[in-house]
Amino acid sequence: MNQTNDAVDPDAVPKARLSSGDDIPMVGLGTFGSDHVSGEAIAEAVVGAAEVGYRHFDCASVYGNEDLIGGALQRVMANGIAREDLWVTSKLWNDKHAEEDVIPSFQQSLKDLQLDYLDLYLVHWPFPNFHPPHCDVSARSMDSKPYIHDSYMRTWRQIEKLVEMGLVRNIGTSNMTIPKMELLLRDAAVKPVTNEMEIHPHLQQQELFDYVRSNDILPIGYCPLGSPNRPERDRMPGDTVDMEDPAVLAAAENHGIHPASVCLKWGVQRGHAVIPMSANPRNYLSNLKCVTMDPLTDAEMTALSQIDKHCRLVKGHVFLWKDDQTWEDLWDLNGEITPA
Repeated sequence: MNQTNDAVDPDAVPKARLSSGDDIPMVGLGTFGSDHVSGEAIAEAVVGAAEVGYRHFDCASVYGNEDLIGGALQRVMANGIAREDLWVTSKLWNDKHAEEDVIPSFQQSLKDLQLDYLDLYLVHWPFPNFHPPHCDVSARSMDSKPYIHDSYMRTWRQIEKLVEMGLVRNIGTSNMTIPKMELLLRDAAVKPVTNEMEIHPHLQQQELFDYVRSNDILPIGYCPLGSPNRPERDRMPGDTVDMEDPAVLAAAENHGIHPASVCLKWGVQRGHAVIPMSANPRNYLSNLKCVTMDPLTDAEMTALSQIDKHCRLVKGHVFLWKDDQTWEDLWDLNGEITPA
């Protein structure tokens, strides 16, 4: 495959060994274009990112672009990258939690992505609550439900079947909390190998991070830059900006790099995978290259560990099931699952 002179050797990208024994690249390309990047642009970014060294691509059915990404992956493989050298993730959306919907939804993602298997499949949210695309944070489904563990386990049993069928190599969770994860680990026949969760310097989730790591589950951090391009509907008063934090700016100046690179270096050196999204070739190359050289110092890592502001940007309002709730009820902040 023809690579640019600036391309990163994929072997130089840090990897993590999962409990399954598989190795996952610690930097992936996120493919959620939000409201500002078209599916076609993201598909082109997949091709371009592969050319400069990416092998990890984080997808989801709800992003609405897997059919376009499938064509991009075919181009990537036609250009000389073997399927076994790629890591492709997808996720089950909330309106497909019913037992009879899980496997067909997976099969649709597999068909759209034009692959014979996936490397990782996640339950996108622990709530089955559906909301329309691009809705306001005040939107609520008439059928919204709280987390019900028996229902989640029925969904998980179908996810486990995908492993038995040889259609997915690894399975995992997303947006879980410790109380929910404790129940899953107690009852699962096939344990999750990853938990995808919002992580950036201003939302470090140290307790959950330590918990999943202690159970041999790799944290994968979404919004690793603090999601500067998130939709307006997801912006709330009081939200902070990671890349304007003095500790981030100081490290950026010390290394002569963009603050975004500091956030990504911090994540990988801390021990979680990062999946920044960019369709800009300069940016996605920089996002990959920065983790292969000039690591942050111990002093910088310590300084960054002290700037956690517990600022959750993806609050999840649309998953609430009662009128008198706040978004905090979704995250079990008191250590117990919020009751119905």
